[in-house]
Amino acid sequence: MPRRYYLLETHEKKAELYIFGDIVRYKWRDEDINAYGIAKELETLEVDTVNVHINSCGGEVSEGLAIYNMLKNKGVKVVTYCDGFACSAASVVFMAGDERIMNEASLLMVHHPWTWMRGNAKDFRKKADDMDKIAQATIKAYMSKVSIDEKKLKELLDEESWISAEEAKEFGFATKILERDDDGVQQSAISMIRDRVLKKFEPENFSDVSEKIENKIVEKVIQGITPILHKATEEKAQPSKSGWSAFFNKEKENKGYES
Repeated sequence: MPRRYYLLETHEKKAELYIFGDIVRYKWRDEDINAYGIAKELETLEVDTVNVHINSCGGEVSEGLAIYNMLKNKGVKVVTYCDGFACSAASVVFMAGDERIMNEASLLMVHHPWTWMRGNAKDFRKKADDMDKIAQATIKAYMSKVSIDEKKLKELLDEESWISAEEAKEFGFATKILERDDDGVQQSAISMIRDRVLKKFEPENFSDVSEKIENKIVEKVIQGITPILHKATEEKAQPSKSGWSAFFNKEKENKGYES
């Protein structure tokens, strides 16, 4: 049974939308995503922020543009995250973010629209013109955010380019790369875990909760080291059995001396 890769969760005034599948018009599998399904779930939400997590190889241009426009027209803050791949139509969805965040180990892939068809020479010439117009719609989505000019963007599309996190930020596709601390742990992941743990508490109670957690940690540390300290104290109180003291004590025992 395949996992359901498209998921929408709400936490207070935030919605978490996970797009971890192909973007298609008709859902053939559980992991497939279409604009209609997302639209039906988004329209009932009363939230301030929608966080969109993307790991998708793309799909149909029309569906990608529809999701992009729905997010843009929702009237809330949209933050998009590239959690793995945001390729093709999924890269267009990524551009819907007011903030567009790349993980260090993630990639965008951009290219001109593809198609399959059959017909005569006249049909193919018309189809080529149609594809240019479709491509222009995706170019507008990219150009609304990128810092490069349209000539450079079209070069990237012509070359079917894979774009690293650093390049995405340099070119303006992304606004931020998730930073890691000295231990290689993503700060945002720590924040997310903390928020999930404390979400049941009101904001004004966060300091009280933090203090209780700190007290519990101190209590556990004290419990852990107390037996060690007791043992060390007892050993120190015992007469030394090493060195010259041990030698003389042994001699007393052999000669029958009493101390």
